[in-house]
Amino acid sequence: MDRTLADEGTPNQRFELLMDVPLEVMVQLGRTRMTIHELLSLGPGSVVELDKVAGEPLDIIINDRLVARGEAVVVNDKFGVRITDIVSKAERIARLR
Repeated sequence: MDRTLADEGTPNQRFELLMDVPLEVMVQLGRTRMTIHELLSLGPGSVVELDKVAGEPLDIIINDRLVARGEAVVVNDKFGVRITDIVSKAERIARLR
């Protein structure tokens, strides 16, 4: 008889199996569009204007899905992000459309 994951232990034990699955986490400052000509003209000191306003929350994206928003922080001379908001289920579903 074939056994499925659902047959393997309690829900907590099954959840533990997922704890080591690697995920890609990205924090997006903003976006912009530019032509190849504009891209090739960039150099040291160039400034690329993004679509977000300074102080606006940063998007936290896991496996290509927006899951939270946060703000930039500095921790031991490194950049980090403090989560300020978790995206609601309704908003996640709306973004799929």
